[in-house]
Amino acid sequence: MCGRYFLDTLPELLAGQFRVHKYPVYSASYNIAPTQPALIVRRHDDDNEWAWVRWGLVPHWAKDASIGAKMINARGETVAEKPAFRGAFRYRRCIVPASGFYEWRTQAGGKQPFAIVPTDAACFGFAGLWEHWTAPDGSVLETSSVLTTSPNELMATIHDRMPVILDPTDYQTWMQATPTDASALIRPFPAERMRAYAVNKAVGNVRNNSVELTAPIESIG
Repeated sequence: MCGRYFLDTLPELLAGQFRVHKYPVYSASYNIAPTQPALIVRRHDDDNEWAWVRWGLVPHWAKDASIGAKMINARGETVAEKPAFRGAFRYRRCIVPASGFYEWRTQAGGKQPFAIVPTDAACFGFAGLWEHWTAPDGSVLETSSVLTTSPNELMATIHDRMPVILDPTDYQTWMQATPTDASALIRPFPAERMRAYAVNKAVGNVRNNSVELTAPIESIG
């Protein structure tokens, strides 16, 4: 799964990588967790735009928004069929920028968190979905989910799943193409284009949010 990530890439680099005319307005966050605001890229009026949504997809048919906390990830293998995700997969695909993400490896002495970062780009672009849900009072909540897939060789040493990471040349295809063409992009990202290193266990507490959380202890790739 993908349950924690960080974003501290310069706005101008984000705008260039994701082909958005405007710079995103945001503050760096080093411990983005489920139900927190998430910056996404989506299509609007034939162009790419930034949007802030809540991480944890709430299907349009949900009785209340609490279900979103369980919908932070969508398995790539079943996303086209699952009732909670199939509508968004067909019509509302997005990209979630991430300078890196965290994953925990179970080992002697407990779980050790690792940060995973790109080696050839300013940040990753996770394949995502977004949805809108109307509350009983008429207010609208927009939410998102990150797709996951089987791990590449590097990630397999840490966890049995990883986020679906898109090559920049596939960004527009993911957001605009048919579901069939988009499905072809649900695959492990090349291991040689990322590296992983152990980080402080303080990242496990969502209240912690400082650049020190991303500091390496040791590298494994």
